[in-house]
Amino acid sequence: MQAVNNTSLEVFGNWTLRVRQPALPPARLLLMLHGWTGDENSMWVFARNFPTDYLLLAPRAPHPAAEGGYSWRPFRADSFGRPSLEDLQESAEGLIRLVDAYTAQSQVDASQFDVMGFSQGAALSNVLTCLHPQRIRKAGILAGFIPSGMEEIVAQKPLAGKQIFISHGTQDNMVPIDRARASMALLEQAGAHITYCEAEVGHKVSADCLRSLEAFFATR
Repeated sequence: MQAVNNTSLEVFGNWTLRVRQPALPPARLLLMLHGWTGDENSMWVFARNFPTDYLLLAPRAPHPAAEGGYSWRPFRADSFGRPSLEDLQESAEGLIRLVDAYTAQSQVDASQFDVMGFSQGAALSNVLTCLHPQRIRKAGILAGFIPSGMEEIVAQKPLAGKQIFISHGTQDNMVPIDRARASMALLEQAGAHITYCEAEVGHKVSADCLRSLEAFFATR
């Protein structure tokens, strides 16, 4: 176990994680999901000023990406473009099992927890929140999108009253702003209350939106 900037690198079951333990009880959990070709170190740039009562878990996605780094969906020769619900569902279920097993041994209550993801990790956060709304308290969707195949789930309004933060750049060439706005409309259709921050940046989070993200997760 290697300590880096108040975090530690851990191997837990089949997962590789970077973890920041909470300084204050009672602790709450935030699951941080990196984007395509990222790893367990990628999300910490967003969490530098997050409350110290969080147990922060940043898992490495289980599938190596052909371009380097890791992916939340398995590689298939016929899988082009952005991932679908079918592509990401296995990872979503695996993350629920990870949260339950890790918090059982750390004695942190994760009956409800928060999730934050970037790009592909944001798409996975949307899947996780829609499939398990009873488990997710708040979600942060950074430069993300709603995967295809979610229409029937959205129609059931699983996110009634759920608080979701969305940040997107108008100059994003990876996930165009039109797709982000369409995804936001679907989340509202699913019942979510949206806090939206848009900025003239590319596939990243602006300084103003990062401050808004920090304020969003500061409240219990």
